[in-house]
Amino acid sequence: MALIYIVEDDNDVAEIEQIALRNAGCEVKIFNDAKSFFKQLLEKLPELVIIDRNLPDMNGCEIVKKLRSTPDYKRLPVIFVTAMGTDMDMAKGFDDGADDYITKPFSVMELISRVKALLRRTKPEKAKRIQLDGLCMDNDKREVTANGITLPLTYKEYELLQYLLLNKGIVLSRDSIMETIWGIEYEGESRTLDMHIKTLRQKLLDYGERICTVRNVGYVIK
Repeated sequence: MALIYIVEDDNDVAEIEQIALRNAGCEVKIFNDAKSFFKQLLEKLPELVIIDRNLPDMNGCEIVKKLRSTPDYKRLPVIFVTAMGTDMDMAKGFDDGADDYITKPFSVMELISRVKALLRRTKPEKAKRIQLDGLCMDNDKREVTANGITLPLTYKEYELLQYLLLNKGIVLSRDSIMETIWGIEYEGESRTLDMHIKTLRQKLLDYGERICTVRNVGYVIK
């Protein structure tokens, strides 16, 4: 079930979108302004965002530009659903980072079809093999080797390393890592993450030092 956030200050439009997407099997949350939307992003990332161009506290294009400039949010699929439907409006929307653009009034079936299509295009595929110099992760065998030496990783250590490698060079926030690896239902202290990072560094031999701490933010592998 895909989690979709709707940022729309017209309650009637938001309700139509919500009902349509829920009937299509999606989980939906509605936000009437940018402030509440960005606050929720700190708690849980959706799989897709639907945004109106005209909002009370921030222009929709500004929201998208902010998403695209933030590492944790830059890959979020975004669809504009708006009454601003001129060619120039659409061009600006795409230039600012939207993945799709639907003008009001819209067909409910069109909305569902466009959402499903974008979710298919942006669904991440786990690479069968991930390489970082002599560090190799083979997802078919679920095995990690360092210079040919097999490393005895636990399930969570493996998932954590894979998340870091898939985002090599990108600083991942502690919240993003906890959410991805442990899930939103996890209520333990984030010291759990620090302990897993510590043991992972030890097990990765010389490659352990490639996992860097970014103070007050999170971790990155280089």
